[in-house]
Amino acid sequence: MNPKDGGGGSAGKTVKLSLLAITWPIFIESALQTLIRMTDTFMLSKVSDEAVAAVGVSNQILMFGMLLFNFVAMGSAVVVSQYLGAGLRRDVGRLTGSSLALNLLFGLFVSAMVVLFCGDLLRLFGLEPELHAIAQRYLLIAGGGLFVQAVMSAAVAIIQSHGLTRQTMFVALGMNIIHIFGNYLVIFGPFGFPKLGVTGVAISTVVSQVIGMIVNLYLLRRAVELPFTPRHLIRWKLDDVVRVLRVGVPASLNNLSYNVNQLVTTAMIASLGSVMLTTRIYTMNINFIIVILCISLGRGMQIIVGHLVGAGEQDEAYRQVLRNYGRSVLITLAGAAVICLLRVPLLDLFTDSEEIIRIGSNLLLLSFLLEPGRNLNIMFERCLQAAGDARFTALSSVLIMWLFSVPLTYLLGIHLGYGLYGIWAAFIADEWVRGIALFLRWKSKAWKSKAIVSRAAETAAG
Repeated sequence: MNPKDGGGGSAGKTVKLSLLAITWPIFIESALQTLIRMTDTFMLSKVSDEAVAAVGVSNQILMFGMLLFNFVAMGSAVVVSQYLGAGLRRDVGRLTGSSLALNLLFGLFVSAMVVLFCGDLLRLFGLEPELHAIAQRYLLIAGGGLFVQAVMSAAVAIIQSHGLTRQTMFVALGMNIIHIFGNYLVIFGPFGFPKLGVTGVAISTVVSQVIGMIVNLYLLRRAVELPFTPRHLIRWKLDDVVRVLRVGVPASLNNLSYNVNQLVTTAMIASLGSVMLTTRIYTMNINFIIVILCISLGRGMQIIVGHLVGAGEQDEAYRQVLRNYGRSVLITLAGAAVICLLRVPLLDLFTDSEEIIRIGSNLLLLSFLLEPGRNLNIMFERCLQAAGDARFTALSSVLIMWLFSVPLTYLLGIHLGYGLYGIWAAFIADEWVRGIALFLRWKSKAWKSKAIVSRAAETAAG
């Protein structure tokens, strides 16, 4: 799709959007975002194990803050996609200003809370005094810069809604290069540069994010050519905010519920002993590449569905989702096959424990059962959100997670004594049950009445 096209012709262009063309840059960008955290861990390991632990704990708090920013980012992505599909480009400029300003204010609030209460937040983890001091230094700087991430997340979501996923991928690549070079300077101190350790890594993180935000805002203003001015940052339209939050709040609450669910599950696994917990961590890290692939395919399909629904091409959206789900499963199963073939050498990179390698290898083989269910769940969740049916996806997923999946995890893993194998079976059941519920919702076509753009079009016409 040509981002310079305007008017009502955007609908016809939308149909030609390719899932793979949109998805592969999203996949690489997501992998690069993960690489930033892995780079911090690897480079700080040259400082001390305490530095790695302190930053790891701080990043858990920061990741929670970033989840909150998705309220606006996810809602903006869906609403902008539908507006573009309907040819309402002028309204996109106004909506963009409202979204950026809303996330900026929210980001400033979260940053202030982290800075003011960073000591109390870290005490929740029961850190030793020395570790607590290191983590607090990092969190004061990186947490204070969270508002930058808030603005950038909204900008990236809107840029990608225009189909311009390669541009955001290159920005993420540039951020990685700047961050790695910054870490190199502050950790190893070449050319007489002061060795700042954890404090320097926090500064490097914020600097790379500020540069990334500036470049993404430039892309938003120039590459997308939005009729978006500073006036739009100040003069909000209540209907725009309501439409964004109507999708963003349920979608983000779903993500929040899932993350809390994972904390509960991790606590259950921890009760089985350190070997089981370590096996889970290594196995999930290896499998994370497939998770990123599933999420990227879901995000790509979300953009396409948003455009099609906005253009009134709901029947075409229905067909494309069903057709592309099959392709998505084949792609993720191919990834699972590669990981399964290399499962022992991959686990060898992490550990010498024969027990961990044996159990982890068996769990990775179960990817052939897990990944089609995960794919079903993520794909139809994203597509229903794109159609405006975010409330159903959140309600069904939260209910299934807490009324079915968590009790099943305890029953199989703890009560019946099947351990990590039982917990993995519960993982598989959870993905399939949630996925089937969302698939049946898509098949019912009840989402057709949830389109956001129809109300927007009526307002514009009026």
